[in-house]
Amino acid sequence: MSEDVRLVAWVRGHVQGVGFRWFTRAKALEIGGLSGFALNLADGRVQVVAEGPREGCEGLLDWLQGADTPGRVDGVTEIWDTPRGGYDGFAIR
Repeated sequence: MSEDVRLVAWVRGHVQGVGFRWFTRAKALEIGGLSGFALNLADGRVQVVAEGPREGCEGLLDWLQGADTPGRVDGVTEIWDTPRGGYDGFAIR
């Protein structure tokens, strides 16, 4: 049985104004079992918070770091934690 985790990732690059949050939500829904959100930050980064099975969160992180994202990702910083809950699905904020 998979352990549930919390992933918080900050994505740097040209990631605003290119549908990045929408595609991130779509990928999270495709993976399944994830809840959380994608949020534009004032400094141009996108923050992604995902909670759910470790394999799903790792899959989302792999996608965030890969070449299939919209725009241009220059780097991703992530932290792992225990889930806090309170999310209803995966939202765009």
